[in-house]
Amino acid sequence: MFNRYSPSSGPNSPNVTGFYDPASGSIMYVVADPETQKAALIDTVLDFDPPHARIRTDSAREVLDYVRDTGLEVSWVLDTHPHADHFMASAWLRQETGAPNAIGEHVRDIAKLWREIYNLPDAFDVDRDFDRLFADGDTFQLGNLIVRVMLTPGHTLGSITYVIGDAAFVHDTFMHVDSGTARADFPGGSSADLYESLMAILALPDDTRLFVGHDYPPVGNRKDPAWEATVADHRANNTHVGGGTTEADYRKLRDDRDATLKLPDRMLYALQFNLRGGRLPPAEQDGHHYYKIPANKF
Repeated sequence: MFNRYSPSSGPNSPNVTGFYDPASGSIMYVVADPETQKAALIDTVLDFDPPHARIRTDSAREVLDYVRDTGLEVSWVLDTHPHADHFMASAWLRQETGAPNAIGEHVRDIAKLWREIYNLPDAFDVDRDFDRLFADGDTFQLGNLIVRVMLTPGHTLGSITYVIGDAAFVHDTFMHVDSGTARADFPGGSSADLYESLMAILALPDDTRLFVGHDYPPVGNRKDPAWEATVADHRANNTHVGGGTTEADYRKLRDDRDATLKLPDRMLYALQFNLRGGRLPPAEQDGHHYYKIPANKF
């Protein structure tokens, strides 16, 4: 698995290692306090084989092996939102590390929306399945570093960004500079909300390192995946919002583009897994677990 290290720039700045998952185009992050070696794992992926509906832990295990090989101690298992394109490793990592798992508090609203889509009125007890549900503006410690939570909806109605010193983990808001921004057409999504979130992120200090949730190379002549650029880079050069794109122009671009996109092939499996904190549906009488897939709803 391709990975890249972004070192701390000094006091109050974390070390960041990103791991690229080619199957979903996702980036998983290990964020560490250089002083205490306490680490957080952000948006870590379980492997999923759609034709066989089979889950594996290979990618998450590779991230965990890196943590242990480098002498880090996991303090938090964090997700930015219930992902539509990959299975979250939250529950598995919580079991493996003993660290608490967390996500944004508006996952409760996302769960309500998807209970209706799946016709599962009693499913998705997110207060049970996550140790912490963060509100906008919450702060918590990662070693000696302070982590601030920003509500940044649009891709989903409850997505959050983690700001840690000069690093911000901006999930499916921005893509890399040459790729623009993420889609906003999933249930609960909104291009208007996404534009507001993008502008809030661009209001962070110019040298803030933005770490995105996905990359799908190649773009132009670029062959390798990329996921890090500064606020200043995005403000000037992002292909969707760089140079002062207006909200009206952005929303037209985003909505027109989203109208051409298919649903991710993992989405209808992944949401019912991720809204359980990374757990399968309860086993049935035969001891097996079964997904419920809505027909003709999308």
